Amino acid sequence: MRSGTIVSVSDFPEARNPSYKVEIDFGDFGIKKSSAQITDLYTKEELLGKQIVAVINFPKKQIANFLSECLILGIYGELKEVTLLTPTNTVKNGFQVG
Repeated sequence: MRSGTIVSVSDFPEARNPSYKVEIDFGDFGIKKSSAQITDLYTKEELLGKQIVAVINFPKKQIANFLSECLILGIYGELKEVTLLTPTNTVKNGFQVG
């Protein structure tokens, strides 16, 4: 699990469930793409520049016409909405969760 900063967010209409296509900067680990079902609580504008926590060493996964390279971590609420796990202080991209 590593810290990263969201650098790009776009709609993902081809996904089965409402989702965004997200690009995340993980510092020395590069920029990775992910599909994220986080449209219930977050707008694209809110996500841009947000620091998140993600698993970056999973195998890539094809989702519709998109290749997801990492898994953004969040917590499911009562209605299955996802609240992102985020650092409370700004940290360097790519730092490991300990």
